[in-house]
Amino acid sequence: MVFVGPEAPLAAGIADALWETGIPVVGPKKACAIIEFDKAWARNFMKKYGIEGCPAYEVFTEKEPAYAFIEKLGDVAVKPSGLTGGKGVKVMGDQLPDLEAAKAYTSELLEKGPVVIEERFIGEEFTLQALVDGKSLVFFPAVQDHKRAYEGDLGPNTGGMGSYTDAGEILPFMLPDDLEKAKKIMQDTVKALYEETATGYKGILYGQFILTVSGPKVVEFNARFGDPEAMNVIPLIETDFVEIMSAMVKGTLGKLPVNFSKKATVCKYAVPAGYPDNPEKDSEVFVEDIGKASIYYASVYEKEGKVYTTGSRAIAVVGCAETIDAAEKIAQNALENIRGKLFSGKTLALLPSSRRELTI
Repeated sequence: MVFVGPEAPLAAGIADALWETGIPVVGPKKACAIIEFDKAWARNFMKKYGIEGCPAYEVFTEKEPAYAFIEKLGDVAVKPSGLTGGKGVKVMGDQLPDLEAAKAYTSELLEKGPVVIEERFIGEEFTLQALVDGKSLVFFPAVQDHKRAYEGDLGPNTGGMGSYTDAGEILPFMLPDDLEKAKKIMQDTVKALYEETATGYKGILYGQFILTVSGPKVVEFNARFGDPEAMNVIPLIETDFVEIMSAMVKGTLGKLPVNFSKKATVCKYAVPAGYPDNPEKDSEVFVEDIGKASIYYASVYEKEGKVYTTGSRAIAVVGCAETIDAAEKIAQNALENIRGKLFSGKTLALLPSSRRELTI
């Protein structure tokens, strides 16, 4: 079996090629992976099948109609239709200060291809990832990822500076019903993908949601694990992963009990100084005693026994414990024992303590 991790090979049809040679693949065929690599297709697909959580949106190839739609909505997210490594989406109120900035970014993107403009959702983001065998879905605990580069949820978007789970399926700002609604959206999506493509979705389905006052809304779908979210949930798996993969490719996942540890996790990235706009490259990294944390090397290279940065996220550490607070302390202790021209988030973002705070 082959487990395909990144989105670009899936978009290129590697799963199709491997299946044709008789090699089973955990990773969707191109007909289904399009849900990630073409955002315009994904929104039109959601609209066609009446999948909940879809925003008001339009797809544009010309400036003037796009500008008019931006004026009409008044508060928008602007998205390139294709793959951007998690860094292409900009929203008003954050990276886009006003309507003119939204128009200027739209104009820039239109030079490269179609642009999706949609209403901006307000709320708390969360990620729900699932193992899928074509019909059955097994859900991981919900994760919250923090994309902003700097403290206080400020600065440019990144691939993800860190993420956390609670000791259970939901996050502190969620209610059980929020999770059930998100699960149904993903189940409906897998069912509709089969109806649309006559191809069973076999792989990881990643749903990025925003929990709004009217329930969870879909930001986007990915056809693979999230980074850093994978590092939170994979260590929680208690069932043999090869058995899980085998069930996914055979379509028997619904018959396999998949168990997860009831632990909280916190993942934090150490990234090069200046990241993401002007990162320090070829700088040596020194890893000392990281205690109880797990460590994952990311965009680094080794030369003569030494580790160096490349310009993207360098090293992730994960703490796992009974509570979020305890897991965060394990991760932070590890970060403080990694030296180099690096920076990272020092504190976990404050969470809404209740659903009431979220909806005010």
